[in-house]
Amino acid sequence: MKKWITILLIAISLPLYSQNDEIDLEIFAERLFQVQDEDVAYEDIYESLLLYYSNKLNLNLVEPEELASLYILNPAQLSNFFTYRDQFGNFLSINELQAVPELDLETIRMMLPFVTVEESRVDSRPLIKRILTEENNYFLLRYSRRLEEQKGYTAPLPLDTFFVRNENNEVIDTLTTPPSRYAGSPNKIYGRFRTSHRNDFSLGFTFEKDNGEEFAFNKNQKGFDFYSYHLMLENKFGFEKIMLGDFQLQVGQGIVFGAGFNAGKGAETVNTTKRNSLGIRPYTSVLESGFFRGVGLTKKRGDFEMTLFYSDLKQDGNVQTDTTFSDFDEFINSIQSSGFHRTPNELNSKDRINEQSVGAVIQYQPHRRLIIGVSGLNSNYSRPLQRKPNNYNQFEFKGDHNFITSAYANYTWQNFTFFGEGARSKSGGIGAVAGLVASLSRTVDMAMVFRNYDRDFHSFYGNAFSENSRNINERGTYWGLSIKPNRRHKLNLYYDRFKFPWLKFRTEAPSVGNEWLIRYSHFPSRQITLYAQARQQKRQVTMPSENLNILTDQIKYNYIFNIDYELKPWLKLKTKVQSSTQQEGNEHTKGFAIIQDVNFEVWKLKFNTRMALFDTDDFDNAQYVYENDVLYAFSIPAYNGTGVRSYAMVRYDPIRNVSVWLRYAQFSFRDREVVGSGLNESIGNTSSEMKIMLRIKF
Repeated sequence: MKKWITILLIAISLPLYSQNDEIDLEIFAERLFQVQDEDVAYEDIYESLLLYYSNKLNLNLVEPEELASLYILNPAQLSNFFTYRDQFGNFLSINELQAVPELDLETIRMMLPFVTVEESRVDSRPLIKRILTEENNYFLLRYSRRLEEQKGYTAPLPLDTFFVRNENNEVIDTLTTPPSRYAGSPNKIYGRFRTSHRNDFSLGFTFEKDNGEEFAFNKNQKGFDFYSYHLMLENKFGFEKIMLGDFQLQVGQGIVFGAGFNAGKGAETVNTTKRNSLGIRPYTSVLESGFFRGVGLTKKRGDFEMTLFYSDLKQDGNVQTDTTFSDFDEFINSIQSSGFHRTPNELNSKDRINEQSVGAVIQYQPHRRLIIGVSGLNSNYSRPLQRKPNNYNQFEFKGDHNFITSAYANYTWQNFTFFGEGARSKSGGIGAVAGLVASLSRTVDMAMVFRNYDRDFHSFYGNAFSENSRNINERGTYWGLSIKPNRRHKLNLYYDRFKFPWLKFRTEAPSVGNEWLIRYSHFPSRQITLYAQARQQKRQVTMPSENLNILTDQIKYNYIFNIDYELKPWLKLKTKVQSSTQQEGNEHTKGFAIIQDVNFEVWKLKFNTRMALFDTDDFDNAQYVYENDVLYAFSIPAYNGTGVRSYAMVRYDPIRNVSVWLRYAQFSFRDREVVGSGLNESIGNTSSEMKIMLRIKF
C-alpha cells in the first residue's frame, strides 16, 4: 500500500521538485547569518556546507545527528522523519518527503540540494576500481587578481612613502620606511580535485597561491604555497573510518572539537543553537590553520564508538627572543592564521612552530535518542607560546603544552532535545554549554542556551556557541523563538545577554552587553519572497574622560529589507536596502546600502549581476552583503565609504560535464583618490577584480 501511495505522490509532485546541479547559497547565507561581519569564518562554514552538497545524505541511512547538522529541520520535524522511516521502511523516492508529517514545501525545497535516496547495497568491486569509476568527482581551477596596480607589485624606491590619514581620509602625515615588496605576482591560483562516495571513500587534494605569494621550487617550497590532501576510507578493515592527511573533528557542542557547519547566532534563531557530533571529517579548505594533519581511526563496538588520532602540523608564528636570559631562549609571540607568505616578515614566520597533537573521543549511544561521550586533546609545541603582556591578556595561554578534556550528552524526549558539554583545560579553566531546543507546537519552536567560559579556559580547536570569536572570558544566556502560523508568514527572534568577567581589547574593565534580533518573513507566492529584519548590539567599550578612562555603551542598530521576485523562470530580481547606526558616547555614525540584483538565463549562459550604492560614515558602519560568486567560492565584502559596487558573472556549459565561470567586480569610490593602504595601496578611486574558473567532471 505504501508503494502505491508513494507512486501517486511522485506523479503529483514530480513537476514541483528536481535536484538541481547548483545550490542557491544566498538563501542559506541570508537565513543563517543575520548581519554579516568580518569576525565569522564564512569560508570554513561554506566548505562544511559543500561537503553535504557534494556528498548528499542518503535518507535511508542518515542518522539524527547528520540530518540535524543541516540546521533545516526543527525538533518535531526530525522526530517525525525518523518515526516515519521506522514505520514505513526505506524511502522509495526523494518526493516521498511530502508524506512525512510537518515537512512543508519550503523545508523540503531547502533539503533537496543536500539529500538523496539510494538503495543500501554493497559494491564488491576493488576499491581502486570504485574510485576510478566514481561519478561524484570533479576538478576545478580558479584564477583571480586585482586589476589595479598595487604598491606591493611596483619597483621599490630608495625609501617608501606611506600616507597617514584621518577619519575623513585626509592626509595628515607621511612616513618613510625601507622598501618592501611582495615576493610574487598579483595572481591568485586555486585548484581542487575530489572524488567521493558516502559511506565508502573520499579522496582529494587542494592547492593555492595567494595574491603576492611566489610560485617557486626550493628547499622550503614546492610550487604552490599551500597544499591540502586527504584519503578517508569508511567501513574498511574493521574500522568505521580510516583517515589519512588533513582532517577536522566535530564532537559534542564544539568546546574541544568544533569544526564543521556552525553558524551560531543568526536569522535562523532555533535550529543553529545546537551542535551535532559528526566525528572525524575530511578537511578541504584553503584556510591554513584550524585543522589536523596525520592519521585518524574510528572503531565501533556495540553501542560504543571510539576515535583516536595523531597530528603533526607546522604552523606560522612570530618568533621572538627572550633577552632576559643568557641563552636567549626563543618563543612564539603569536600563531599566525592568515596564511599569507608575501613579504619578508610573513615568509620569516612560515612554519616556525611544530604542533603535535594526540586526541581521543569515546561515545556511547544505546539508542537514537541518547548520546553520551568524552573527548580529550593533548597538544605540544616545538617553541613555547608567550603573548606580549598587557592588561587584558594576562590569562591567555602560555607555554609549550596544553591539554583539554570534556564530557558531553544529548537526549531527545518527544519534541524536546537537551544538550550540554563541559570541559577543563590544563590551566584549570572551565568551559561549559547547556541548553535545549523544542517544538512547543506545530507553529512555535524555541531554544535556550547557557554558556560559561572562564578567563583562563584555553581551547584552540573549539567553536562552541558564544558571542566572542573564541570560547574564553564569557558568560551568557540566549533565548530564541520561531513562530510560523502558516506557510505565508514566519517570525524569528532572539535575545542574548552576555557578560565578560575579565578585560577585553578596547575594554579595560569587566563589561556586559546584550543583543536582539527580529525578522519577519512573508511568502505571498512561490514567485515572491520578502523579509524585514532589525538587530541591536549593545556592548561596553573604554573611552577617555578628563581624569581616567571610563566604560561607555556602544549601541549599534542594523536594518534590512529584502524582496525576491521571479518575473519569469529565466529572470529573477532581488532588491535589498540595509542600513546601520551606531552610538558611542556622544558620537553618532551611520551607513546604508541599496542593492539591486538581476539574474537571468539566455541560451546556455547564466548571468548574475548587481548594482549597489553605499554611503557609510566609518568602518563600524560598513555594510556586509552576500554576493554571488563562482562555485566553491564565498564572497561577503565590506561596502565602506561612499561609492558604487557592481559585479557581473556568467556561467557557460559548453559541453556536458564542463562548466566555465567568468566574474568581474568593482568598487568605484566617490570619497577617495587612493584605495587601500600599505602595500595594497593603489592610485585612483576604483578597486576591480577578475575571476575565472573551470570545472570538469570526469
